[in-house]
Amino acid sequence: MRIDVWSDVVCPWCYIGKRRLEEALAASGEQAEVVFHSFQLDPGATNDDPRDLATRLGEKYGRGREWGLQANEHVTTVAREHGLDFDFGIAKSANTVDAHRLLHLARELGASGEVPADTQSRLKERLLKAYFTDGLPVGDHATLTDLATECGLPADRVAAVLASTAYEQEVAADQAQALAYGANGVPFFVIDDKYGVSGAQPTEVFQEALRRAAADRKPVTLITAPGSTDDATCGPDGCPV
Repeated sequence: MRIDVWSDVVCPWCYIGKRRLEEALAASGEQAEVVFHSFQLDPGATNDDPRDLATRLGEKYGRGREWGLQANEHVTTVAREHGLDFDFGIAKSANTVDAHRLLHLARELGASGEVPADTQSRLKERLLKAYFTDGLPVGDHATLTDLATECGLPADRVAAVLASTAYEQEVAADQAQALAYGANGVPFFVIDDKYGVSGAQPTEVFQEALRRAAADRKPVTLITAPGSTDDATCGPDGCPV
């Protein structure tokens, strides 16, 4: 089973959705390849905005800082139910394009066998924790280098990506693909190119989507006449006569 996930590393519901998907996979016993795709919630964000997150959130939606604080408290409570410790008070503003570019690097090196196949998943988790729990600036190159090498990416490859525009087209293509699917927000999940789940749905919704996808992959049931043999079939070695 393959699960494609569009999300951002500064999106609280993306972190919660990731955890709910993992809970559903654990409960189902299904084995899945999870591939993370880029989606920037705010491509125009800067790494040096002095406003705290509640203020930025309140101003963005025109509802004031107090509303932003309440919204953050709500999502913090939900996150806690899934073992996640959010601290919005120390969250730092960040443009996430470089984080996404490194996630593409991790995916490529994992696919080629240069690093373990789960490196992208581990880097995604580390970036989310860095922003929501540790208060690290995930748009800062020094921080990104530390996090990426901590997850096993070669330091020279990380430096080369950050010093260039590598994977920018892939980041843009991911965003375009999400929009083509009709996803105007994230998280957005596609299971086996057939079942879509929009948003951080309850774990039970993910379980049902996994169940349906697994049912679709079951082998067909063969129906034969009583006492029949395989003599009426042709194989790689020819046809029995």
